[in-house]
Amino acid sequence: MLQGTEESLSARYARTRAASLALCEFLAVEDQVVQSMPDVSPTKWHLAHVTWFFERFVLLPHVGDYEPLDERYHYLFNSYYYTAGQMHARPRRGLLTRPTVGEVAEYRRHVDTAMLQRLDDDVDRDLAFLVELGLNHEQQHQELILTDIKHVLSCNPLQPAAHPELEAPPACEPAPLTFTPGATGIREIGHAGNGFCFDNETPRHDTLLRPHAIGSRLITNGEYREFIRAGGYGTSELWLSDGWATVNERGWRRPLYWDEGLEQEFTLGGPRELDVNAPVTHVSYYEADAFARWAGARLPTEAEWEVAAREHSIDGNFADSGFWQPIAGNGPQFFGDVWEWTSSPYAPYPGFRPLDGSLGEYNGKFMCNQMTVRGGSCTTALEHIRPEYRSFFYPDARWQFLGIRLARHEGA
Repeated sequence: MLQGTEESLSARYARTRAASLALCEFLAVEDQVVQSMPDVSPTKWHLAHVTWFFERFVLLPHVGDYEPLDERYHYLFNSYYYTAGQMHARPRRGLLTRPTVGEVAEYRRHVDTAMLQRLDDDVDRDLAFLVELGLNHEQQHQELILTDIKHVLSCNPLQPAAHPELEAPPACEPAPLTFTPGATGIREIGHAGNGFCFDNETPRHDTLLRPHAIGSRLITNGEYREFIRAGGYGTSELWLSDGWATVNERGWRRPLYWDEGLEQEFTLGGPRELDVNAPVTHVSYYEADAFARWAGARLPTEAEWEVAAREHSIDGNFADSGFWQPIAGNGPQFFGDVWEWTSSPYAPYPGFRPLDGSLGEYNGKFMCNQMTVRGGSCTTALEHIRPEYRSFFYPDARWQFLGIRLARHEGA
């Protein structure tokens, strides 16, 4: 039985693969070939890369008579698995006019046919894990398809929508922000149990939580706008040194996708009036940290976040909700809406061991110079998130749905 479902592995495979294509239903061919900055990949590259993952790590090692559709795809659609071979440079993916979007679709059909035939046979535990890893990997790229195309479309003066039928999120006035005392003492964090997890969530281990309190909800657009209007972007003492340099070098004076008047924002549904009650998003770690200082608080550690989040059900605003935008809420919103910056560097847990072979490159080699985020976002699949899930971004990242929850020290 797979985590949270009783469907067969082949059915889950087919459903997950179909979900990727559904995200592109309203995208033109021209939309799917653009790379608007080095961090963004063209939609067709995402669709091909997740297909390559199954071909490289499942079909080639485990299906003796499998014939690749095109051997050259191994170079074009490898991402960062150097032990598996060389790859096309990430910042140049937008130069790949060939294979076409149609040819990528044919590549997906070719691999899907072979995968479903293999999944109809007996699947041992090791192979099932590889398939489950591939499906979770595809769900990560489903999120990237949405966040990357949002950046691509935002660069177009026409400001087109990725999905013209997206509903505007419902209006709601959030409850007042309060701080709840968090658990203290020796606590366990990290993955436990038999369900799927990534290697960076392990091993489960003890950590010390000192007296602290954690914010009852996410910071809103309206609250962040107060920070801007109070001169937050011009007050050097609020900023880390690298943050101060970054905002001035890049001319940041508001979250990504806000207009200069601080009244509108660009969304996957096109331009919309700024909802002052919705969680602020598309802010970097530097901006989140500066806001926290301005508010007389700090960002939570990932241990504080995880222990607090376990007290709440995973039922937030995810990609499944169909809004693809954070929504105003009067609950804690630990899950969904926005990835929440923590103050914790992305580092290995004590006793961490990466997966064997090339798959050991999945997480471990990125454990340097990045910050941990938690909770998922409005473009994350609901079934993809658990309290122990760790993701990570460089502190200057803004194109993902990244937001703010506050914490503060308590006691002496």
